[in-house]
Amino acid sequence: MGPYARTGLAGIVSCGVLLTAVLIGRPDGTGANANANDNAKNERPRPGPYVALGDSYTSGPKIPRQSGTPAGCDRSDRNYPAVVARQLGVTAADFRDVSCSGATITDLTAPQKTSNGTNPAQLSALSTRTRLVTLGIGGNDIGFGSTVTKCVTMGAMYGAIGSDRLFSDDAPCKKQYADGGTDEVAQKIRATGRQLSAALAEIERRAPKARVYVVGYPSILPAEGKGCGRELPLAPGDATYLHDKGKQLNTMLRGQAEAAGATYVDTYSPSVGHDACSAENTRWIEPLRPSSPAAAVHPNAQGEKGMADAVLRAIGD
Repeated sequence: MGPYARTGLAGIVSCGVLLTAVLIGRPDGTGANANANDNAKNERPRPGPYVALGDSYTSGPKIPRQSGTPAGCDRSDRNYPAVVARQLGVTAADFRDVSCSGATITDLTAPQKTSNGTNPAQLSALSTRTRLVTLGIGGNDIGFGSTVTKCVTMGAMYGAIGSDRLFSDDAPCKKQYADGGTDEVAQKIRATGRQLSAALAEIERRAPKARVYVVGYPSILPAEGKGCGRELPLAPGDATYLHDKGKQLNTMLRGQAEAAGATYVDTYSPSVGHDACSAENTRWIEPLRPSSPAAAVHPNAQGEKGMADAVLRAIGD
């Protein structure tokens, strides 16, 4: 997601929507050629060349060991693309991780400036040789990090002062985004869907022999939509609102993946019970004060491994 660390939460989901795209071939054709192409599409991806695209939920900020350039992208050698590459036996020469903390869909086709260097347009890493691509994107496009930051701030006030003295209901943050019948976050999700559709088409154009797997985001909050007390203070209604917006984002990612002929990878279902409110030894997502090396409200190494497992299951199906 976004520049998470320097503002505490600023890049919470910049990481954004997490799309993992594993591309193998969808060339058009007719007659015998069309049948051959269909067979090629259904084959298991060969191990590389593999290109990893995405935001901070892909790059793995603060998870040791940080590697790659520019340093401002905050890539870990234990993020899910690195785990997938190792499990598939992709050689170092055939693996390129160009994911970057704070990335939006625009940064797929344009250079991204970071606090420490500039990341080239991520899609420039693709070629006609590419067989496997992972893309994790979308959270920064809908401003999920800033939304969580605002809701946590209001949640802390809600807990300290009390709803009856300052707020009229148990969802003060939701009212900032969904008052008067218009949901600002839902509108951004729809707009991001249109951008993603164009990006997936461009990925196919540049890497026509690759198959795309769009990977969704894991669960940040419990399924019942409650906060984590001091570790992630949220008013009850706002916890439900944020949880629902995360699921809507994943629903959009699934729809765009399927429309583009890509495969959606569900990382939400296996992450249930491993959210930021769960025990330290089971959580995939760290709260405001991480107990494991990771950025606040971002996956830790265990979370990245869980996401990698979901990608590998999708590749194997």
